[in-house]
Amino acid sequence: MSKKRIRSVDPISMSFLDVISCGFGAVILLFMVMKHSTSLELPSVTPELVAEIDLLDEEIRDGKEGLVRVRNTLSDVDLQMVQAQGLASSIEEEIKTFLEELAQMENNTLANEESVAKLKADIDSLEEELNRLRAAEDQVTGNNIREFIGDGNRQYLTGLILGGNRILILVDMSASMLDNTIVNIIRRRNMPDAERINSAKWIQVRKTVDWLTTQLPVPSQYQIYVFNNEARSLLPGTEGRWLEVADEPQLTQAVTALNAIIPNEGTNLENLFVSISQMNPLPDNIFLITDGLPTLGSRGKTTGTITGRDREELFENALQKLPENIPVNVIMSPLEGDPMAPGWYWQLAIQTKGSFMMPSPDWP
Repeated sequence: MSKKRIRSVDPISMSFLDVISCGFGAVILLFMVMKHSTSLELPSVTPELVAEIDLLDEEIRDGKEGLVRVRNTLSDVDLQMVQAQGLASSIEEEIKTFLEELAQMENNTLANEESVAKLKADIDSLEEELNRLRAAEDQVTGNNIREFIGDGNRQYLTGLILGGNRILILVDMSASMLDNTIVNIIRRRNMPDAERINSAKWIQVRKTVDWLTTQLPVPSQYQIYVFNNEARSLLPGTEGRWLEVADEPQLTQAVTALNAIIPNEGTNLENLFVSISQMNPLPDNIFLITDGLPTLGSRGKTTGTITGRDREELFENALQKLPENIPVNVIMSPLEGDPMAPGWYWQLAIQTKGSFMMPSPDWP
């Protein structure tokens, strides 16, 4: 028995035929579509349509150009606005600066007006003072505001420097200024007022003050204090005040007032120096007329017998109240029973850069 031959099938060949068939169908379909599209009639383009299209194109171009101009105009406006804002800020700053300068000028003007008014007032005051000083100077001889008449044509060479702007004269008016001896002091203390005033020692003190006042510089100021257990000005109501040397009537009044004083009581230098320290401004030159160390003080013995050492302690305590850096010129009449006094007062004059003088009985 013979075997029957079986035919084999190739799947690849069958797929190829399918692809060929599909491709051919697609070509036919495309051809038919193209033929149909060519058969459609396109609308005809007329001159009116072309003209309208051109007109629209022209309007589009004009619109674009107008838009550019508007944009440029907006840019110019923005630039001008920025410039205007900057200029406004600059103007505001200038106005602010001008207002500040104006306010400063007004303040300076007021200050200048006040300064000018004050200067004018000061000038007027100085001119009045100058005229007063010149008038006073015309009334005196040489540099002396007062005249002192001595015995004959004497030269009063003393070594005392009567300078300074504020000169203070201190006059001891304690009972010891009646005489140079203890016995005569006690005896004169019990005499009538006229006898005590006319004692030789007290007369010399008054002449000394008289001579000192004639030597005071005219532009200076002065004050005269008398002291015993208390200190006061020769002119009541002028304590602590500086008087003008150029005021000759007032100066003469002060010197004359000394002629009515009668020496009495003890000596308290501590109270005197405290009074000096309270003066404002302080003196820059002091003339002290005395005859011995103090016998009274704020502490220590004030009554009964007092020894030489007690008086030295009172003097040392008083010096602690004396303002510093003021020259003290001492004019002293030695007193019996107080041998240490000249040494202490000489030391005071040297330490303060002043001078020390013990005049003869007939001076000045």
